[in-house]
Amino acid sequence: MRQASETFANLPEDKRQRVLDAAIEEFAEHGFQGASMNRLAARLAIAKGSIFQYFGSKEGLFGFAFGRAVELFKGPLKAARERARGQGFFEVLRQSLLAGMEFIAKHPRIHRIYLKMLHNEDFPLRERVLGQVRAASAKYFRPLVLEGIRRGELRADLDPDLAVYVLDTLLDRFLQSLAAAPLDGGLGVFGADRATVERRAAELVEFLRRGLSA
Repeated sequence: MRQASETFANLPEDKRQRVLDAAIEEFAEHGFQGASMNRLAARLAIAKGSIFQYFGSKEGLFGFAFGRAVELFKGPLKAARERARGQGFFEVLRQSLLAGMEFIAKHPRIHRIYLKMLHNEDFPLRERVLGQVRAASAKYFRPLVLEGIRRGELRADLDPDLAVYVLDTLLDRFLQSLAAAPLDGGLGVFGADRATVERRAAELVEFLRRGLSA
């Protein structure tokens, strides 16, 4: 994650959060290319020079703000793992899908930025930030897969790398389906009520259970 300046780090927590919230809103509404540091400074009622003093550049601001967002997403996933502790690999997976649903419901602008970046190749920092997202996902899923194999819940001959890839893809596409109708792909979760989303998440997990379990 890109570091902000010491000047920014020394601001009171509420002021730091206000800057980051406003930055996320600006990038979510206008994308990276359309985001305006003048508009952001006006929204915050601070000098534009202060933003550059804090982060060095627009790229620096985006890298820091989205890096913090990636860290923020780790919290709900960790909580999902704790809720399902002792209930097995597939319950952890189900809880992880629901944690993702709750995260984008609470932070829709963060997910909107991610979708803009995912589907727009002309996005500065795209490769680095998407790589950061994928690495965080792999770090979450790999221990779960290895533990599932060790406990005999998953097939002993399962390739952990392929399993992590499939699980990362499942979580990512599930959240895209919740956020954008064209990406729903017939799953039927876009705009659906919570009960329907939970049912479809359970069905996806059961589908994988039949293919991955021992």
